[in-house]
Amino acid sequence: MSEDISILTQKAKNAATLRIFLDYDGTLADFAPSPDMILPDPQIIFLIEDLVSSPGVYPAIISGRRLAHMQKLLPLKGLLLGGTYGIEMQLPNGDLYTRIPFEQVRPTIEKLLPLWRELIVKTTGFYLEDKGWSLALHARFADPSESIMVMTSARHIAQAQKPGSNFLLSGNSQFLELAPIEANKAMAVQLVLNEMTPKDSLIIYLGDDEKDEEAFVKILAAEGYAVRVSAKPVETRAQYQIEGPKQVRAWLGNLLAARETKIG
Repeated sequence: MSEDISILTQKAKNAATLRIFLDYDGTLADFAPSPDMILPDPQIIFLIEDLVSSPGVYPAIISGRRLAHMQKLLPLKGLLLGGTYGIEMQLPNGDLYTRIPFEQVRPTIEKLLPLWRELIVKTTGFYLEDKGWSLALHARFADPSESIMVMTSARHIAQAQKPGSNFLLSGNSQFLELAPIEANKAMAVQLVLNEMTPKDSLIIYLGDDEKDEEAFVKILAAEGYAVRVSAKPVETRAQYQIEGPKQVRAWLGNLLAARETKIG
């Protein structure tokens, strides 16, 4: 059972420095109708801008979306942005960072791309998302029975390509993705904690899915706090739970107001 999140608000209000990790879709924003749809939300942009400019607050947005999308969704200076689970990053000073060379990844993705495209050409409700660094097949709007068959075939096709130990094939009956093992939120979080976070910062991570749960392990090991975003009871490593993106934005806004009152 999760604790009352007002307890975390009080801890964060009094912390000298905060490192706040946030997922985007499902955490800060409601899911877009399509994974490739870019719908900048002024309310979210202003909120994150306030986080960036708040003394002692260091926000980091780590998303499964490609970095180019995140740069359009949050066109802000001074913000740490992670795309494709953090394998590609825009640092607060604007510099770009990648965990491995893109040239090591792309040939494997391009071999699988036409095979998955051909698999779904006569289907409905499926969507193939080429993130550059990874390839994802979505079946959220497909018929459940067809989804199981198509995703099983997609998994077999990917495995037959023998992408090697440097790649991970993950997912379920509604989502399947081939990505480098370095496209991992836990790895990205550890990097940020080790190299980009002020010592003795209070660490908070808010996220809504299993990719975030992997990152929670690193957060808890660093004696930080994890918040699972879900409207329903869910099995989680997090100490806290919050209902949805609207509630996340409200909580962040209230936290900033509380810190400003303390400083004032």
